[in-house]
Amino acid sequence: MWALLVLIGAASVSAHLQNPSFDGQKVFRVIPQNDEQVEILNFLARIMEVDFWQPDSVTLVRPKMQVDFRIEAEKSLEVEDLLKESGMEYQVLIDNLQAALDAQFDSKARTTGHSYEKYNNWDTIAAWTADIAEQNPDLVSRSVIGQTYEGRPIYLLKLGKSGSDKKAIFLDCGFHAREWISHAFCQWFVKEAVETYGKDSGVTTLLDKLDFYVLPVVNIDGYVYTWTNDRMWRKTRSKNAGSTCIGTDPNRNLDAGWCTVGASKSPCAETYCGSAPESEKETKALADFIREHLSTIKAYLTIHSYSQLLLFPYSYTYKLPSNYQELNSIARAASTELASLHNTKYTYGPGATTIYLAAGGSDDWAYDQGIKYSFTFELRDTGRYGFLLPESQIKPTCEETLLAVKYIANYVLEHLY
Repeated sequence: MWALLVLIGAASVSAHLQNPSFDGQKVFRVIPQNDEQVEILNFLARIMEVDFWQPDSVTLVRPKMQVDFRIEAEKSLEVEDLLKESGMEYQVLIDNLQAALDAQFDSKARTTGHSYEKYNNWDTIAAWTADIAEQNPDLVSRSVIGQTYEGRPIYLLKLGKSGSDKKAIFLDCGFHAREWISHAFCQWFVKEAVETYGKDSGVTTLLDKLDFYVLPVVNIDGYVYTWTNDRMWRKTRSKNAGSTCIGTDPNRNLDAGWCTVGASKSPCAETYCGSAPESEKETKALADFIREHLSTIKAYLTIHSYSQLLLFPYSYTYKLPSNYQELNSIARAASTELASLHNTKYTYGPGATTIYLAAGGSDDWAYDQGIKYSFTFELRDTGRYGFLLPESQIKPTCEETLLAVKYIANYVLEHLY
């Protein structure tokens, strides 16, 4: 078997194509049963370009863990042979990534402009932020909280009826560029707020009594890049000193156990923590805004994909938060609400024990700032489509997620501190 590994290694070229064709690329799911099988995955990652989807990095792989990863087309047969020979359980989740990529765009809502039931590129989202604020001046305002590395304005929407001494909930989407369903949810959330205010008593009460800060896309440069160059891009697009590798993982870039566990010091890694906490202009803008509004922000919700999880602190340590029982019961109830619509099952719990240790995440950071209701959603699905969730699933995904978010918002409103 090791001879086969060496052959694969010799043939490997890790050059990252500018406009990669995903034709013939496969996504495998394996469940290594022991340390030897984990080491085989580590060896694979050393000798060729392996894009880990779940978990985010080979360093997080443990025995009995479900592992999803993407392989270049010309390597997939050799990798499959290796998996068979090693006796590792595996399945091919996606047989041809390009076909799955094309199949994302299955929405019937083929409009030229913005649509809530399709994936919108950044220019369309940016124009939408201006339109929605202009059309709903009593409910929505737009501000710029910073600029991205490539100089794009970072737009923030504030939702709520004007009132004095209002507390707020902060919601963000699009930390990781390729998690497109995340971006879609923030837009859906805003739509629901403006369309149902005054009609739905629950939404009306929430917007009368709370403000919602919505950051529709955190990692804008990365998101643009997924549309123009590489659909599988995850990180920011900043240059790294002394390296040709681009970008930092923004969700490893905050000062919460920064770069201690589940993050990489290598600029080429998908989980690169950056040169320092808040080295990225995008995470700095988010953190600055939250710090400036700490007296009013009482909950922090961040939306990712995929794997159908509702997580809360901590991820950088196995230590439980002081209000663990409360967070756990909120997560349980919110997951039940979510499942009530389409029977979508979520797993919930602290990040470290529910999935894996990972430092520098925004939910842990917000919690450590004193925001005691801090949650990460990992939306659909559990791997059938992974990051390439078809547009036909945007509506049901957003509808069910909204139920959980509303549950949390109502809980926060009843437990202001």
